[in-house]
Amino acid sequence: MFLSNLDLQPYRVLLMAITGRAPEEVTLLTEDDIEFGPHGVLIDFSKWRAHSHTRQAFSTPPVDTTPILHPSKPRLDASEIVRRLLDMNRPLAERAGISPVPLFLRASLPSSSLSISRMDRVVGGTFRDWMKVHDLSVDGAVDIRRLRKSGKVEKAIAFKGRVSDIADDHSVETFRSHYAHGTTLRVIAGNVITAAQQRWFTQTLDGPLVLTEEAEASLHEPGTAVTLGLSPDDVEQLRAGQLDMGVSSCRDPLDSPYGRPGQLCPVAPTRCLECRNAFVLPSNLPQLQLFSAHLDQLQLRLSPRHFHALWGQSRVNVTEAIKARTDAEIALAHQQIVDQGLTLPLPLAAHVEFDA
Repeated sequence: MFLSNLDLQPYRVLLMAITGRAPEEVTLLTEDDIEFGPHGVLIDFSKWRAHSHTRQAFSTPPVDTTPILHPSKPRLDASEIVRRLLDMNRPLAERAGISPVPLFLRASLPSSSLSISRMDRVVGGTFRDWMKVHDLSVDGAVDIRRLRKSGKVEKAIAFKGRVSDIADDHSVETFRSHYAHGTTLRVIAGNVITAAQQRWFTQTLDGPLVLTEEAEASLHEPGTAVTLGLSPDDVEQLRAGQLDMGVSSCRDPLDSPYGRPGQLCPVAPTRCLECRNAFVLPSNLPQLQLFSAHLDQLQLRLSPRHFHALWGQSRVNVTEAIKARTDAEIALAHQQIVDQGLTLPLPLAAHVEFDA
């Protein structure tokens, strides 16, 4: 007639699997925490131990109209399960005068009268008892909270080991003491190493393309432009100086890896020597020398560690770009700076950087 603790266990397991929330967060839900929408359900979770309240939306999976007897993956719908629990428990809540209707409400007959209360730990109706009834076994202790750790491992893999994202319903310290071991720890360690390697590979491989005079002269040839990823319009703008960013020319100032798509590059010209969009033309040599002198001044003001972290790659790239020119070209660029009074067009912030 009414649900018992043993009947409610599979619903709790399913809701934990769908939501990834802790057992107590799921068990304490009532109809006031539920808001149904046309495409799913919005649930307010409360975790009293962590003093946290989280609102999370769960969309209804699209219905596959193909007549398949055995689908490739299970179809879990939080909205359907929550609605079914409310429908089953509403008569029981009305009989006991409980409002709002809890999702997990049990009935029992300890004596001659019917006892109605929230789901709790009772003999014969625990998660361990439910597993015995269904002839299920696991390695280690039988505890429904272990399902939570499995969800944390999946989240660690999905978020690639970022603890700040994984520990979204408790503190980072709690995650480290309770979850950051085994598979989770290996995922985090592996992604940290991979990220560090990728950072250095990117800094080593990504940077400006230094063009010689011969290469610049051959830009009008279709094969050369295609190889460099340039269109005929790009080539004309490059040769006319319309893409000059101060220290180098740019493949596309509105497609900067340091800014949002469509936004004019926010870091030019200070980071042009670290950008894959940059083209260093022979005519940029005077500005390269001025930028190299600017880095010399920064190196005097900053600590070695601070300078290397902020400007080490720019120093390497600008040095290599200047070394690609002949001594005669370098001397001519020096004379051009003196004769024309050239200066480096840097933003004001670039002149007030100190070692903090």
